[in-house]
Amino acid sequence: MAKKPKTVPAADGEDAAGEVPKGSKKKIIMIGAAVLLLAGGGGFFMMKKKGGDDHAAIEVKKPLVFLEVREMTINLTTEPGQDKQRTAKVKVSLELKDAKVEGEVKPLMPRIEDTFQIYLRELRPSDLAGSAGLYRLREELLRRVNVAIYPARAEAVLFKDVIVQ
Repeated sequence: MAKKPKTVPAADGEDAAGEVPKGSKKKIIMIGAAVLLLAGGGGFFMMKKKGGDDHAAIEVKKPLVFLEVREMTINLTTEPGQDKQRTAKVKVSLELKDAKVEGEVKPLMPRIEDTFQIYLRELRPSDLAGSAGLYRLREELLRRVNVAIYPARAEAVLFKDVIVQ
Protein backbone atom coordinates (compact mmCIF):
# COMPACT_ATOMS: atom_id res chain seq x y z
CA MET A 1 0.00 0.00 0.00
CA ALA A 2 1.30 3.30 -0.95
CA LYS A 3 0.85 6.08 1.46
CA LYS A 4 -0.47 9.38 0.29
CA PRO A 5 1.61 12.32 1.34
CA LYS A 6 -0.03 14.39 4.03
CA THR A 7 -0.95 17.89 2.96
CA VAL A 8 -0.17 20.76 5.22
CA PRO A 9 -3.12 23.13 5.67
CA ALA A 10 -2.58 26.22 3.54
CA ALA A 11 -2.46 29.76 4.91
CA ASP A 12 -5.41 32.06 4.25
CA GLY A 13 -5.81 32.82 0.56
CA GLU A 14 -3.24 30.21 -0.56
CA ASP A 15 -3.92 26.92 -2.23
CA ALA A 16 -2.15 23.64 -1.38
CA ALA A 17 0.81 24.51 -3.61
CA GLY A 18 1.44 27.73 -1.60
CA GLU A 19 0.30 30.09 -4.33
CA VAL A 20 -2.21 32.93 -3.91
CA PRO A 21 -5.25 32.48 -6.16
CA LYS A 22 -5.57 34.99 -9.01
CA GLY A 23 -8.80 36.55 -7.65
CA SER A 24 -7.11 37.27 -4.34
CA LYS A 25 -4.13 38.97 -6.06
CA LYS A 26 -6.50 41.28 -7.89
CA LYS A 27 -8.16 42.26 -4.60
CA ILE A 28 -4.83 43.10 -2.99
CA ILE A 29 -3.76 45.20 -5.98
CA MET A 30 -7.10 47.06 -6.05
CA ILE A 31 -6.97 47.78 -2.31
CA GLY A 32 -3.39 49.02 -2.65
CA ALA A 33 -4.32 51.30 -5.54
CA ALA A 34 -7.30 52.70 -3.58
CA VAL A 35 -5.06 53.44 -0.56
CA LEU A 36 -2.54 55.22 -2.78
CA LEU A 37 -5.29 57.29 -4.44
CA LEU A 38 -6.76 58.29 -1.09
CA ALA A 39 -3.36 59.21 0.34
CA GLY A 40 -2.49 61.23 -2.76
CA GLY A 41 -5.85 63.01 -2.75
CA GLY A 42 -5.53 63.83 0.95
CA GLY A 43 -2.02 65.19 0.41
CA PHE A 44 -3.18 67.33 -2.50
CA PHE A 45 -6.09 68.67 -0.44
CA MET A 46 -3.79 69.57 2.46
CA MET A 47 -1.30 71.30 0.15
CA LYS A 48 -4.08 73.24 -1.57
CA LYS A 49 -5.55 74.33 1.79
CA LYS A 50 -2.12 75.43 3.05
CA GLY A 51 -1.55 77.52 -0.07
CA GLY A 52 -4.86 79.36 0.47
CA ASP A 53 -3.63 80.73 3.80
CA ASP A 54 -0.92 82.73 2.02
CA HIS A 55 -3.57 84.88 0.34
CA ALA A 56 -5.13 85.71 3.72
CA ALA A 57 -1.77 86.88 5.05
CA ILE A 58 -1.42 89.32 2.15
CA GLU A 59 -4.61 91.21 3.09
CA VAL A 60 -3.92 94.69 4.40
CA LYS A 61 -5.31 95.28 7.87
CA LYS A 62 -7.07 98.54 8.53
CA PRO A 63 -5.46 100.64 11.24
CA LEU A 64 -7.19 100.71 14.59
CA VAL A 65 -8.58 103.99 15.89
CA PHE A 66 -8.42 105.09 19.52
CA LEU A 67 -11.10 107.49 20.73
CA GLU A 68 -10.47 109.22 24.04
CA VAL A 69 -13.24 109.60 26.59
CA ARG A 70 -12.86 112.70 28.73
CA GLU A 71 -11.45 112.25 32.23
CA MET A 72 -14.09 111.55 34.89
CA THR A 73 -13.86 112.10 38.65
CA ILE A 74 -16.52 110.10 40.50
CA ASN A 75 -17.57 109.78 44.13
CA LEU A 76 -17.52 106.10 45.03
CA THR A 77 -20.04 104.43 47.30
CA THR A 78 -18.72 104.28 50.86
CA GLU A 79 -17.77 100.96 52.40
CA PRO A 80 -19.86 99.85 55.40
CA GLY A 81 -18.42 101.47 58.54
CA GLN A 82 -16.40 104.01 56.55
CA ASP A 83 -17.03 107.72 57.10
CA LYS A 84 -14.63 109.23 54.58
CA GLN A 85 -15.91 109.76 51.04
CA ARG A 86 -13.56 108.27 48.41
CA THR A 87 -13.23 109.32 44.79
CA ALA A 88 -11.95 107.72 41.63
CA LYS A 89 -10.39 109.49 38.68
CA VAL A 90 -10.70 107.47 35.48
CA LYS A 91 -9.44 108.23 31.98
CA VAL A 92 -10.06 105.67 29.23
CA SER A 93 -9.77 105.29 25.47
CA LEU A 94 -12.01 103.21 23.25
CA GLU A 95 -10.36 100.96 20.67
CA LEU A 96 -12.40 101.02 17.47
CA LYS A 97 -12.10 98.94 14.31
CA ASP A 98 -11.61 101.84 11.86
CA ALA A 99 -12.33 105.50 11.15
CA LYS A 100 -15.84 104.70 9.89
CA VAL A 101 -16.79 103.37 13.31
CA GLU A 102 -15.20 106.45 14.92
CA GLY A 103 -17.56 108.64 12.89
CA GLU A 104 -20.52 106.65 14.21
CA VAL A 105 -19.34 106.74 17.84
CA LYS A 106 -18.25 110.39 18.26
CA PRO A 107 -21.81 111.82 18.26
CA LEU A 108 -22.71 109.26 20.97
CA MET A 109 -19.98 110.34 23.43
CA PRO A 110 -22.45 112.01 25.87
CA ARG A 111 -24.34 108.71 26.08
CA ILE A 112 -21.10 106.80 26.73
CA GLU A 113 -20.01 109.23 29.45
CA ASP A 114 -23.44 109.04 31.10
CA THR A 115 -23.29 105.24 31.08
CA PHE A 116 -19.82 105.32 32.67
CA GLN A 117 -20.87 107.85 35.34
CA ILE A 118 -23.93 105.86 36.40
CA TYR A 119 -21.99 102.61 36.66
CA LEU A 120 -18.89 104.02 38.36
CA ARG A 121 -20.90 105.81 41.09
CA GLU A 122 -22.16 102.43 42.32
CA LEU A 123 -18.67 101.01 42.80
CA ARG A 124 -16.87 100.73 46.12
CA PRO A 125 -13.12 101.24 46.49
CA SER A 126 -12.76 97.49 47.11
CA ASP A 127 -14.32 96.81 43.67
CA LEU A 128 -11.35 98.56 42.05
CA ALA A 129 -8.66 96.88 44.13
CA GLY A 130 -6.02 94.84 42.31
CA SER A 131 -5.69 93.74 38.72
CA ALA A 132 -8.77 91.50 38.96
CA GLY A 133 -10.89 94.50 39.94
CA LEU A 134 -9.61 96.53 36.99
CA TYR A 135 -10.15 93.60 34.64
CA ARG A 136 -13.79 93.29 35.77
CA LEU A 137 -14.20 97.06 35.40
CA ARG A 138 -12.78 96.95 31.86
CA GLU A 139 -15.12 94.14 30.83
CA GLU A 140 -18.17 95.84 32.32
CA LEU A 141 -17.35 99.20 30.70
CA LEU A 142 -16.84 97.50 27.33
CA ARG A 143 -20.20 95.78 27.63
CA ARG A 144 -21.92 99.04 28.53
CA VAL A 145 -20.21 100.98 25.72
CA ASN A 146 -21.30 98.42 23.15
CA VAL A 147 -24.88 98.64 24.39
CA ALA A 148 -24.77 102.46 24.20
CA ILE A 149 -23.31 102.64 20.66
CA TYR A 150 -25.13 99.70 19.08
CA PRO A 151 -25.00 98.82 16.10
CA ALA A 152 -21.41 100.12 16.12
CA ARG A 153 -18.95 98.13 18.22
CA ALA A 154 -15.91 98.97 20.34
CA GLU A 155 -13.12 96.39 20.36
CA ALA A 156 -11.74 97.26 23.80
CA VAL A 157 -11.73 99.78 26.64
CA LEU A 158 -8.18 100.83 27.51
CA PHE A 159 -7.28 102.51 30.80
CA LYS A 160 -5.06 105.54 30.53
CA ASP A 161 -5.36 106.57 34.17
CA VAL A 162 -7.09 105.09 37.22
CA ILE A 163 -6.64 106.75 40.61
CA VAL A 164 -8.65 105.91 43.72
CA GLN A 165 -8.31 108.40 46.62
